[in-house]
Amino acid sequence: MGRPSPEINASSMADIAFLLLIFFLVTTTIDVDKGITVKLPPWSDEPPETQKLKTRNVYSVLVNANDDLLVRGEPMMVRDLKENAKVFIMNPQKLENMSERPTSAIISLKNDRGTSYGSYLGVYNELKAAYNEIWEEQSQSQHGMPYVDLPFDKKKELRSSIPLVISEAEPTDFAKK
Repeated sequence: MGRPSPEINASSMADIAFLLLIFFLVTTTIDVDKGITVKLPPWSDEPPETQKLKTRNVYSVLVNANDDLLVRGEPMMVRDLKENAKVFIMNPQKLENMSERPTSAIISLKNDRGTSYGSYLGVYNELKAAYNEIWEEQSQSQHGMPYVDLPFDKKKELRSSIPLVISEAEPTDFAKK
């Protein structure tokens, strides 16, 4: 008779592995792409009403398939877009080719289907940043405090006097033509 071979009791190993698996599943966070938060108009089966807008109140921004930027018919670099949009919206010099007032300013953004996502986001971020800077400047001059520190009612009042209006048109396929 030989000696019995030494054994390790592994009956609880499956339980331990299962508990570790549950622990890591519960404690692990998964990154989720958030995208762009945009308030969309309510869905309607009826075609929208056609509105006649004054050309001076529309700031048209076109991005082609080569990611080139055309603003109101003129080429522009993305880095200049924010300051140019701020001047258009506020029109401090009361120029005839800029918006009549901030409540009338409309930014029209149109892309080509070949526009890269990075370029689209860069343009969108610059336009949004223009409004953020305007709100910040107005908050500082009117209330003497940063926009983020304003009470909700003051923020709402400021946003109604300078509303964010970015109209996005259906993308085109100019690159294929």
